[in-house]
Amino acid sequence: MTHASHDLASIRELNLSYLTLARRVLASDREAARAHLGLSAEIADTLLKLTPAQADKLASSSQLLCFFRMSADEMLGGLASRSVDATASAVSDQVLLAA
Repeated sequence: MTHASHDLASIRELNLSYLTLARRVLASDREAARAHLGLSAEIADTLLKLTPAQADKLASSSQLLCFFRMSADEMLGGLASRSVDATASAVSDQVLLAA
């Protein structure tokens, strides 16, 4: 499998997961889901009306259907520093165990 086809397969898988999640949360609490996912009422209605075949076709797009919404630099910085700290801690634990 070439890199391009692997990338497209990964995008499709991510898109399908996102569509499944979005449809599930929209069905359970439409307004909260719209707010969390950043969807208009029209897009929410469209997602809820998709057939499985339509969802699969939409997921097969070469572009990601979801996006990351970072509302503040502090949130992104906090997430990044926590990730770096956790990685450094895990590496140091492994070094100590190996010694």
